[in-house]
Amino acid sequence: MTFEQTLSRLEQIAASLDRDDLPLEEALKLFEEGITRLREASAALADADGKVRTLIEQSDGVFEAKE
Repeated sequence: MTFEQTLSRLEQIAASLDRDDLPLEEALKLFEEGITRLREASAALADADGKVRTLIEQSDGVFEAKE
């Protein structure tokens, strides 16, 4: 699942959890899935952040990690 798909699914889960007529069992399943998707998105962001830090190019063409 791509990062964008994960975010979209998280939005769907949040919308479903906002409903008043959602049975408890279904709400718990969605909540668990939401936590899983949130962890996936967080890991993807951390990975992307690491790549960006590694691939910041200086004007002389040398790549240097930036904080």
